[in-house]
Formats: sequence, C-alpha cells, structure tokens
Amino acid sequence: MDPIAIWNELLDGEAAGELCQRLADRMRARRLHFGGRLLCPFLRPFFLDASDEERVRHAAETLWTLSERIARLAPGNQALLDELGLSAAEIELVEIDPGYETASTTARADAFVLPESLQFAEYNGEAPAGAGYSQGLAEVFAGEAVMARFRQRVDATMYRPVDGLLDALLASYREWGGTAAPPLVAIVDWREVPTFSEFELLRDAFAARGVPTVIADPRELTCELAGGHAVPGLYAAGRRIDLVYRRVLINDIVARPEECRPLIEAYRQRTVCVANSLRCKIPHKKAFFAVLTADSSAHLFSAAELRLIRQHVPWTVLVQERNVMRNGESIDLLPFLRRHRERFVVKPNDEYGGTGVTLGWETGEREWDAALDRAASRRDGRWVAQEKITVRRELFPVCEQGMLAMRDMLVDFAPYVFRGRLAGFLTRLSASGLANVTSGGGQVPAFVIRAR
Repeated sequence: MDPIAIWNELLDGEAAGELCQRLADRMRARRLHFGGRLLCPFLRPFFLDASDEERVRHAAETLWTLSERIARLAPGNQALLDELGLSAAEIELVEIDPGYETASTTARADAFVLPESLQFAEYNGEAPAGAGYSQGLAEVFAGEAVMARFRQRVDATMYRPVDGLLDALLASYREWGGTAAPPLVAIVDWREVPTFSEFELLRDAFAARGVPTVIADPRELTCELAGGHAVPGLYAAGRRIDLVYRRVLINDIVARPEECRPLIEAYRQRTVCVANSLRCKIPHKKAFFAVLTADSSAHLFSAAELRLIRQHVPWTVLVQERNVMRNGESIDLLPFLRRHRERFVVKPNDEYGGTGVTLGWETGEREWDAALDRAASRRDGRWVAQEKITVRRELFPVCEQGMLAMRDMLVDFAPYVFRGRLAGFLTRLSASGLANVTSGGGQVPAFVIRAR
C-alpha cells in the first residue's frame, strides 16, 4: 500500500482549481492563517505510518523526560547553567520558584522522520505554537470528499492536540495547588503577534469545554498584592486570573521588563499559576542538546537513555575557543569545525524562525569561517554548532495560481508532547533547508495511516 500514490490518484479526479479555492475559503473561515497568510497551500496531508508513530512517541516522550530532569538539576548549578548558555537575566527568572515542578507543560520537538531514522533538530520547551492550527487544518482536510474516498481504502486518523493542551494546562494548575473548578484562563501574549488568530481558536475551544478563557496582552495585566483593596492576584480587565497559558516569550520578558512586571510579580508571589513556568527556558536553549550529547553529562542518564540520545539527537556544542571531549577524544573545537564545514550548522542558542542559521553544506568557506568567528567572539554561550542530520523530502501537490503543481519539499515533523505524552504533530514544508512558517514555509496536517 502506497498512501501517497492512492491520494494522488484520487486527487487527479478533483478539479484542482475548485479544490484550491474551497480549501482557501475554509481556512479563512476558520482563521487558519499566520500573520494574515493562509497556512496551507498544499493539497495533501503528511502521512505517518503507524509503526513510525510508535517510534516517534517513545523518542519524543523520553526527550521530554530528559528535559524535565535537566530543568530540575540546573537551578543553582552554575556549571550546568553555563553549559546551557543562560544569561544573568534568564538565571534570575529560572531561580524563581513557580510553585510546582513541571517546567514544560507544553513542548514540541522539531524532527525529521524517515523509515530508518528519526533525528531531532531542536526542542521547543517554552511556548510552542501551532496546536490549534494543526487540529484545524486536519479537520479541514478530513471534511473533504477526497479524504472520504481515501479512507475507503486506507485507515487515516488524526490527533486532536487542543484537547491535550487544555488537559495538560489544567493538570499543571492542579499540581500548582489550584482549586478553582473551572479556573479562569488567560492566554497572554502581545496583541500584535502573528499567531493571534490561534489564540482566538484556543479561547473558543477551551470555552466550549466549559473553561472560561480570555486573551490578554501583558500590558493589560495588573497585579494586586496582599494588603490592597482587591484579592491578591493577577487581573485582566478587572477579572482575577487563575491560570496563565503563557505565550509571551521569555526573551520578550527580559527585553521589556516594565511591560511584563505585573505578570512576573504575580508569578513570584505565586498568586497565579503560569504554564509554561519560566524554568522551561533551561531545556528550551538549543544548548540543551549540547548537555545531552556531551561526554561530561553521561552520568546523568541511564544506558537506555544514552542509546536513545546517540540514535536521535545530533552532537551539539557551544561555539567557543576551547577543547571539548567527543567520544572520549579531546578535540580543538574551532579548527575541527572549520575542517568539517559540510557536516555542521551554526545557529543562535536562542532564536526562532531560522534567524541567524548558517548551514555549512550550503555555505562557502569564507562565509563559514565568518560565522564561526562571529559565534566564537561571544563569550556568553550565544551560538551552538550542531552536526548535520538526515532530512526528509517528499513530492507534494501545491496550489499555484489556481493550478495544481508538484513540488519537492523538505518535511519538518514536530511532535507535541504535553506533560510527557504525545499529543499531535506540527508538520511544516519548505523548499529550502529551513522549514518553518516564520521564514516562509507552509504547514500541512498529519494523519496516521494503517492498512485496512
């Protein structure tokens, strides 16, 4: 059974222009857009084999477990914090006790899955977007006639990550000690972010399950302290918030402290539950993979965990002028990276959307050396080098000016893990080596397939 061939055969019977227009109309109606741009110009979902699903589940859930372990160990451990490359301002935030243990209620592991390999590229342990978009796109495709005909021949199922997201948030609220039933949830981020339409989707979905939810900009929040006229806590438009689903990034909290002060003060006073907690910054750093793959960290993991790390996590290292141990051998890092340009990528330790990424195999020697010099000139752990991983490419039908065309696309497959459990997938396509919506890529829903 070749599900792609089956889908393409069925697609040939569709009027491509009509299908393109119908999908676009349904995406607009359901607010499935990123900064005003429709999420999906493609005419086929990504198909994940059921055996691959189990492989992804085990690896992603184990990665979450390891991330939580490092998040527990790092506060107060200066050597580990240095290896992760946290700034002084970030350390100050992670040292605030959030009132409960789970650092990343929601997480997403960006990966490439092939029949013989699964490679993680990054770990988003802070505030991963897209769960609402992913479910909405899957529902749009599930409602199409071509999917109904496909399901007559192939068992195709979808995840509903929005339900998993809400369940995880409520579980963290209970772990924190919250008793409101239901709590008032605030989705907190800047009004002008391109993912605002997803906040609306989540607000409506949470409310439909009986959990009242508001969207609030950090600048709209106020914090009442003990001794005032109001009950101590965090307020939005006069309503006391029980649970913050924090989408505002820690980078922004550090850069705009006055505008985020009410949120941080209430968090510090433990008058509101905030998920993800600010300790999620620890595994969110790209140098988290450097900790996982460093010889010096091996004692933190079991033999089975080390096998999984070696199989699925690329060797990663902070770019500095120093000697490092790799597989028991001492190497002079910068000359090693210069000699092996085609095997490595250099990227910022903490950025989004492919910002600042230099792919050695797509870069000339002079540009590569300049990227390494720039990275090594920073003494604060701002850049990492990571070994090249195997990527996945597939042909996808795409709408181009109302016509159907076939394009060879890179497939970035990112499992969501909510409180340690696989909850769905964000699947992004790109023609280039960087697959993300921010840098111009597209998104498709993922369906798990089994033979009938």
